[in-house]
Amino acid sequence: MPTLIKSEGVPIRLWASPHQVEPAALKQLKNVASLPWVVHHLAVMPDVHVGRGATVGSVIAMRGAVAPAAVGVDIGCGMSAVKTSLNASHLPDNLKELRLAFEETVPVGARQHVAPVWSRSDALRARVESLLEAFTTLEPEVQRYLGRLQLQLGTLGGGNHFIELCVDADEAIWLMLHSGSRFIGAALAGLHQTRAAKLQHNRALADPELAVFLAGTAPFQDYRRALYWAQTYAALNRALMVERLQARLAERFRGVSFERPISCHHNYVAEECHFGEELWVTRKGAIRAGLGELGIIPGSMGTRSFIVRGRGNLLSYESASHGAGRRMSRSEARRAFSVADLARQTAGVECRKDRGVLDEAPKAYKDIRRVMAEQEDLVEIVAELKQVVCVKG
Repeated sequence: MPTLIKSEGVPIRLWASPHQVEPAALKQLKNVASLPWVVHHLAVMPDVHVGRGATVGSVIAMRGAVAPAAVGVDIGCGMSAVKTSLNASHLPDNLKELRLAFEETVPVGARQHVAPVWSRSDALRARVESLLEAFTTLEPEVQRYLGRLQLQLGTLGGGNHFIELCVDADEAIWLMLHSGSRFIGAALAGLHQTRAAKLQHNRALADPELAVFLAGTAPFQDYRRALYWAQTYAALNRALMVERLQARLAERFRGVSFERPISCHHNYVAEECHFGEELWVTRKGAIRAGLGELGIIPGSMGTRSFIVRGRGNLLSYESASHGAGRRMSRSEARRAFSVADLARQTAGVECRKDRGVLDEAPKAYKDIRRVMAEQEDLVEIVAELKQVVCVKG
């Protein structure tokens, strides 16, 4: 059961021990809880940590309003996972060639495709074409990015984004990846955060970054259109990467087959009914965990990840954590760990082991097993995965 924390606004329900929450994160949570549009309570997941504007690991239900900063700049960031017909025994002893093949297939970091990538699937291709057509209805300020967003469809990005091959308890191989809406998502987020900050009703907020758009207004409709477009872009970005990686595996392992992908956003807004009313629910660093719904909760590049099934807990707004959550900032991790530390923490995983990924060292993250134990009332574990190949952006 969650811990109840009082605030000047709605109460905060916390699926973690209060002493594990940074003071800055707790201050952010109280600022969000005090917003006049936030109703019922704020639900906080066990991977909670400080974020920009709103806290990572928070689920915010608003009546008639949405705060762009509560979504974050990587609109629609999320996960996809696919179980394959491969077994651990099918993998070669040296996995470096597979990692390099993945990096060749999917541009990582700041890289992008040299020409737009089109799907082999008619259905997926049609969805991408519809997405690009809908882009013309968005703000004139972002139309100059059309070429760039096309080249970034089917690319990973940097930071904590990744591609992995994982092994489950039955030694079945899974393909898993984490990515978002790339540059265009950040551009749309920045544009609308700036617009929201200038609105009169946001002038007296304790935290100016929590500026909101009010339902029924033109700025709200503009943001809603851009938000849903970016969430679709992020989902199609992951779908294209999954398709290309599956094709690469099929070249290497003849006869391999793939189950239907599991996919979930963990930075997004949805219109949902909770406690008898229609609300705008923002999950920033949280997945939807409705009753029976499948989701993905990754650990770090040296620990376990989990395929989960939601329990539909009403107090969490049917939500769960999006991962382990950071316990160190990126700069702290770079100061704390050496390349030798990283190599020890990622022993047995084929991945980069250099200074460029020190900020992603496993010990920069919280203990994923503790995080899972703290949300047993939110999800049940369907499969436990251990990565053997990890590509970092």
